[in-house]
Amino acid sequence: MRQKNIRALNHRPLATNPAIEFVAFSTVNHSKPHNSCLDENVVAIQTSRLSPFNNNIVTNSPYQGFNLGFHVGDLPEQVMNNRQLLLTLLPANAKIQWLEQVHGSEVAKITAVSSQPIRADASFTKEKNICLAVITADCLPILLISKAGNEIAAIHGGWRPLAANIITNTIGKMDSDVGEIFAWLGPCIGKTAFEVGTDVRDVFVNQHQQFTQAFTKHTTDKYFANLQLIAQIQLAQLGVENINILPECTFSNTDKYYSYRKDITTGRMASLICLR
Repeated sequence: MRQKNIRALNHRPLATNPAIEFVAFSTVNHSKPHNSCLDENVVAIQTSRLSPFNNNIVTNSPYQGFNLGFHVGDLPEQVMNNRQLLLTLLPANAKIQWLEQVHGSEVAKITAVSSQPIRADASFTKEKNICLAVITADCLPILLISKAGNEIAAIHGGWRPLAANIITNTIGKMDSDVGEIFAWLGPCIGKTAFEVGTDVRDVFVNQHQQFTQAFTKHTTDKYFANLQLIAQIQLAQLGVENINILPECTFSNTDKYYSYRKDITTGRMASLICLR
């Protein structure tokens, strides 16, 4: 039998709607889509600040677009409307589990959707029609999926959760072998925009010298940090080899994405993944 090679989390824009990015889980070179046809098992979405429903109101509001965060000062009814519209892009019976993200290292196991946000910065599930979500506006969204297409996770990868080993904590909760896990790294503040102090660099370099390559000297006591590379290194150290990256900078592309570091008062995007 010909070996099955999986191309996981291959980013492609939805052809009919450039305002929203879909993540496709696809298989190549397989004889049968048996336990590997992730297209059939998983839906994953990365939103932007652009509404996929063409319902943007032309105003000077810093939240203009498809803001999904309640905590940023936007009108609650507008955020609720956006979240309801988001549901229409998911499988018919799917519900979204939102998190109260605190830049920590807690990972929530989701067996049923709560109407209230769960205090954690990552979540995982093996249940169908539970859509895991993380919201970002510069931090790194990370989505994980097992090769069998029966286990998923979503991670809020700010520098503090990454430093606190949230990727390790999340994968440790999953049943799949690390070699059977595929990762997707979404849009975040880029490697030439995310300025940090020596203290942040030291947190990572003290964990492993390999992290020195994720920091570029900027001034005497400032560095540019590469969040996507930090996550790549951590995933590789754990044994995750199948990693796909969407290399877009939120800070440099605020026509498309929200950026807290650039604008302070702004909205939030969502990265979502769901078993069906």
